[in-house]
Amino acid sequence: MEAENVIEMLHITKEFPGIIANDDITLQLRRGEIHALLGENGAGKSTLMSVLFGLYQPEAGVIKKDGQEVKINNPNDATALGIGMVHQHFKLIDVFTVLDNIILGAETTKAGFLQKKEARAKVAALSERYGLKVDLDAKVEDITVGMQQRVEILKMLYRDNEILIFDEPTAVLTPQEIDELMATMKEFAKEGKSILFISHKLNEIMSVSDRVTVLRKGKYIGTVDTKDTDKQSLSDMMVGRSVQLEVQKEPAKPGQAVLSLRDFCVPSKAHKRNAVNHVSFDVRAGEILCIAGIDGNGQTELVYGLTGLEKSSGGTVTLCGEDLSHASIRHRGGNMSHIPEDRHKHGLVLDFTLEQNMVLQRYQEKQFQTRGFINKGAVREYAQRLIQQYDVRSGQGPITIARSMSGGNQQKAIIARELDREKPLVVAVQPTRGLDVGAIEYIHSQLVAERDKGRAVLLVSLELDEVMNLSDRILVMYGGEIVGEFDPKKTDVQQLGLYMAGAKRMDQNGKEEKGA
Repeated sequence: MEAENVIEMLHITKEFPGIIANDDITLQLRRGEIHALLGENGAGKSTLMSVLFGLYQPEAGVIKKDGQEVKINNPNDATALGIGMVHQHFKLIDVFTVLDNIILGAETTKAGFLQKKEARAKVAALSERYGLKVDLDAKVEDITVGMQQRVEILKMLYRDNEILIFDEPTAVLTPQEIDELMATMKEFAKEGKSILFISHKLNEIMSVSDRVTVLRKGKYIGTVDTKDTDKQSLSDMMVGRSVQLEVQKEPAKPGQAVLSLRDFCVPSKAHKRNAVNHVSFDVRAGEILCIAGIDGNGQTELVYGLTGLEKSSGGTVTLCGEDLSHASIRHRGGNMSHIPEDRHKHGLVLDFTLEQNMVLQRYQEKQFQTRGFINKGAVREYAQRLIQQYDVRSGQGPITIARSMSGGNQQKAIIARELDREKPLVVAVQPTRGLDVGAIEYIHSQLVAERDKGRAVLLVSLELDEVMNLSDRILVMYGGEIVGEFDPKKTDVQQLGLYMAGAKRMDQNGKEEKGA
């Protein structure tokens, strides 16, 4: 007997200016299943889930819960129907504590007074039961992204939701946190909760889902049982052509050092120690050097110190023979391309148009100005070329407001802008975070092309597949220090994992230390 459908979305159509985000899509979720929603960036996955969660109203189509047609006008209606959602960009209030964020909007009150004791007991019981450990009194701004995600999940559980939507839940997690999340999702399904899981990471979909629905460019392509498919067929369905899942590259031919760090230190905001502690390394022309590590081990501060977003407290930064240790951000930026970790905070001005964002660091150049005024025609022409070259999808082309684009297309816009500047050093931090296989294939090939043009590429990544596939040399960072150097051809993920977790380290001569 077929398991009954708990949610049916029938013939849903949703339009935005210049784009049909969902074009006659039907999706059925069975009780107790993990149903993955797969598609490229901008395929309409998040939009479809936002319709289910009441954030958008569809132009056409109906939603049924347990066979009955329902109208979901806003997220409160969704919550009343037992539908909860963890968004790709978390919806938390930074200055509130974890507990306050969880109960916000669903407070237990008696005679108008908050009953925090009961709420705390309920949250503590939930976090114990599902292994979602959090510090209820910590402020959200002080906890890691992995922890913030647990807070979002506890928010859903606190509201007794039965239908759980996870929108790209692993985009910001470490490999260990991803494993924990997958185990938690399976636990939920075992208890009869139904899960919709948006992702474009094929490994995760294969390991955790029961069925997969594929969307492409806003249209429904098909639903398949996970056990009857494989990664290659899913990626072909999703992109509409055959995708190379492995990076194609010739061996590197490294030249002179382009970037040299010596005894480089960056202070920590969270504690008294240095976040980056006496780090020294070179990145040479014509190589991709990758810094691997679990999030929070100083990689972010290293990049901030290097690009000038934070002040360093010791050591030197030399780029192409010039000491940049005390140079301004603009001077540093003039010599390096930087694909930042946080696309919203440091990559884009979200309320500017796409074309304005494309020339953020270049508007003062001769080609974009006439007698001190920005030449709008030149800017538009330039933006159009990049949009086409990098397949940046947006409703209104160059005049689209950056905020309204999908996360993956925002990322492509930043990469297009940075790589087109043709600087001797490319600093790429999580360059494929939140991107689908087609876009990852393209960006990897672009980074390899930069390397082959003789540029130095410093890659910082938490994705072990990416680290192994793309880099010519790997440095592992743990606790603010470089603890090992590896050749990707002569190492494996397990060995890297031990160094990343601090279980092993190398001495000055590259020999493994005992009892680290």
